[in-house]
Amino acid sequence: MGFNDRVYEIVRQIPEGKVASYGQIAYMTGSWRASRAVGYALHNSPHHAKLPCHRVVFKDGRLTTGFAFGGKDVQRDMLEAEGVVFTADGRVDMIKCCWSTQEAPGAGD
Repeated sequence: MGFNDRVYEIVRQIPEGKVASYGQIAYMTGSWRASRAVGYALHNSPHHAKLPCHRVVFKDGRLTTGFAFGGKDVQRDMLEAEGVVFTADGRVDMIKCCWSTQEAPGAGD
């Protein structure tokens, strides 16, 4: 399985109401320094309709300005509809909403 396919597999596992960072996804692929490559993989995904890429944010909770479905306002609306909490400065509350890899199916096996 190639890098992009591993990224897509991991992103599909992020539950509703949670987010993951680009770096977190890179780490989970085994390529801990490839956070930009995660962004490229998501931007070029042929699976946009089936992939919850709106759940991937920067490590500090900022949303991406280049979100494929219409910008960060659309991304924020999608996340809020799932129950993701934002701080007063407009960032995702990573303490409350960051997906723990312990929640991932098969984690700890």
